[in-house]
Amino acid sequence: MTMEFATPYRRASRIPAEPGKPYFIEKGEGDRAHLFGDLFTIYAGAEQTEGTFNFFTCEGPRGEIIPAHVHADTYEVFYITAGAVRLFVEDTGGEQYEKLLTPGDFGFVPKNCPHAYRMERHHSQIVGVAAGPGGTFERFFETLGAPAQQLGLPAEPLIPAPEKFGTVPEKYDVRFLPEHRWQS
Repeated sequence: MTMEFATPYRRASRIPAEPGKPYFIEKGEGDRAHLFGDLFTIYAGAEQTEGTFNFFTCEGPRGEIIPAHVHADTYEVFYITAGAVRLFVEDTGGEQYEKLLTPGDFGFVPKNCPHAYRMERHHSQIVGVAAGPGGTFERFFETLGAPAQQLGLPAEPLIPAPEKFGTVPEKYDVRFLPEHRWQS
């Protein structure tokens, strides 16, 4: 059985709000949020790691590319555990890369590099880690999307209103790039 904690973000969370406290989370029982067509599950974040890294999963159906965005101070890791995910990245010199990742494949996105991804197969899953001097961005998913109590994907994709995208950059180090285009 997984314990529940009250946190500044949620009335009930499986993640303790303070650092220095060991904890265990059963499969799928982290803090969940729906955003776009995906389910994000947070297992560790800023509160537990003193702002040094986060650990989360993202799972979803085959779908549309998520919007291009950049993290000024955060490095991000994409490790694929199921399905297939196409990762789009542009380096700081403007060169673009596109790679289809399948289970066991790893993608690294340095800070200041625009990137996006698209789930290419139904029930694809990414294990993500983000770290950097600017902290972590795991609470971004439920701020832009919506907290989810139940397991599973959203019944309908949750697409935020365009003006909501501009509300997250300072707090979560996520800046969307609505004019960005991928060459492929």
